[in-house]
Amino acid sequence: MRRSNTTRDFVARSIQGSLTLIKDAIFAEEIASRRGLLQSLDPRIKLAGVALLLLTTLFVRSLVALSALYGVCLILAIGSRICLRFFLARTWVFIPLFSLAIAIPALFSFVSPGESVLSVGRFHVTQTGLLAVGCLVGRVVVSVSLTVLLSLTTHHAALLKALRACGAPQLFVMILGMCYRYIYLFAELVENTYRAIRSRTGVRMHPRAGQRLVAWNIGQLWSRSHALNDQVYQAMVARGFRGEAVALICFRARPLDWWWLGSVAGACAGILLLR
Repeated sequence: MRRSNTTRDFVARSIQGSLTLIKDAIFAEEIASRRGLLQSLDPRIKLAGVALLLLTTLFVRSLVALSALYGVCLILAIGSRICLRFFLARTWVFIPLFSLAIAIPALFSFVSPGESVLSVGRFHVTQTGLLAVGCLVGRVVVSVSLTVLLSLTTHHAALLKALRACGAPQLFVMILGMCYRYIYLFAELVENTYRAIRSRTGVRMHPRAGQRLVAWNIGQLWSRSHALNDQVYQAMVARGFRGEAVALICFRARPLDWWWLGSVAGACAGILLLR
């Protein structure tokens, strides 16, 4: 019975996670529709500016410079009317903490020789190790923050078209668009399947029966996704698809967009001088 409860709790958490994913996507589209600094920019110019900031993040080796870049991210989030609590939760929870866990061995002298600043038994934390770990985690945090800012303040279709306009491969853009669109469809399908199982079998179920039911539903989901793939492609061909998806969005660069790009280029040059 304990295994049955554990399996049921795991499935329930998975369903709740999929619902959270869908809600976050809907909320992100609502943020992209607000009147803010980044929302008002041409997606192509915005993408170029974010790419410049990302390149600058990769080249800097100073904690001061990385702190300045992160300050720019926070200013852009505030100017784009994004709740800082929501923004920090999306940028600090998983990837930066995972990077910190990986980088912990670099703190000690057996990986990063140098002047010792702290001793923990036989292990010595060095100044070189602190700098290396700080730079690694700082780069990750700034990169994730810039990526989240771009995705939150740009509608999905506009972002894909901007990627295509900036020279991204057509196949890459198409696969990205399909994955983004249908991952939420399948999450909703899993939720409906789980609700149907609960309504027909009740709360309690023998572990063996639960395993067979889950395995059967996994196979059905795979079969339905494969059939949906053929149906979607046939529908696209019937509507005139010839290898290039067309988005009915017109881009128009304004003086504000060029001012943004020039300001970003100047800020990146100034931050690089902080090295």
